[in-house]
Amino acid sequence: MDGLQQVIRSFGLALVGSMHPRMLWLSLRPFLIVSVLWGCLIWLTWTSALEVLSTFLTTSMFTSWIQDGLIWAGFENARAWIAPLFFVMLLIPLICISLLVLIAFTTVPTIVNLVSRQSAYQDLDCKRGGGLLGSFFYTLWSALICLALVMLTLPVWWMPPLVAVLPPLLWGWLTMRLMSYDVLAKHASPEERDLLLAKYRWSLLSMGIASGLLGAVPTFFWATSALALVLFPLVSFVALWIYSLIFVFAALWFSHFLLTALIDLRRNELESVLTVESRIIESGSSYHG
Repeated sequence: MDGLQQVIRSFGLALVGSMHPRMLWLSLRPFLIVSVLWGCLIWLTWTSALEVLSTFLTTSMFTSWIQDGLIWAGFENARAWIAPLFFVMLLIPLICISLLVLIAFTTVPTIVNLVSRQSAYQDLDCKRGGGLLGSFFYTLWSALICLALVMLTLPVWWMPPLVAVLPPLLWGWLTMRLMSYDVLAKHASPEERDLLLAKYRWSLLSMGIASGLLGAVPTFFWATSALALVLFPLVSFVALWIYSLIFVFAALWFSHFLLTALIDLRRNELESVLTVESRIIESGSSYHG
């Protein structure tokens, strides 16, 4: 099965699997944890954070042009809502990264176990190429890289085309890294994982970007809608649950794709070994004959 067929087949299986009540609960659990933690943090810091940001945006030579440009464009009340908007745009990537990290670290192993019990994967041996500690450091390192990229590109998120392009690319890259490692941690050896990631690099990146595009819809509304600022707590909770559901779907998608790819890899290796052995036997028989 080629890469594209495998991507489409895995997508269909993940779409059906994500509707299962167990998967809906697995998307709800990390959403509740992240919502409570970030809700408390935002409630405690909202007023003081807005004061600091308002002062920074007004006095800093690097950001004062944003307010001046908005006022020049006819948004006379820009000073009143520019600080809340900027604070929301800072929070969005932090909340999304924390949610993805939590799902990758706590939920993906459960999803992989559920998928591996299906008849198509029951005979798959576990070589345990990754452990809990390795997953923790890999997840932490990937999240820090993504966070650095977010901070570097955040100023250009204000430009309308880029707000719809950069988040899917960043979430797609991070999703590909975290999902690929955690899905293969139990069943693949380190060598098999490296082979699969090298062979299906572009397919996996495309899957990650597609998942990021699905997540870009709430991001775009969350970051650009005035209603999202007025109803920020309610809108943020709804958008966060959508993110959680999309990440669970992505975990199912990557699980079906990579476990199938691992089966194909081992089958091809076994066939290669048997072919070599049969040739040796044939050559030995010809020699003795």
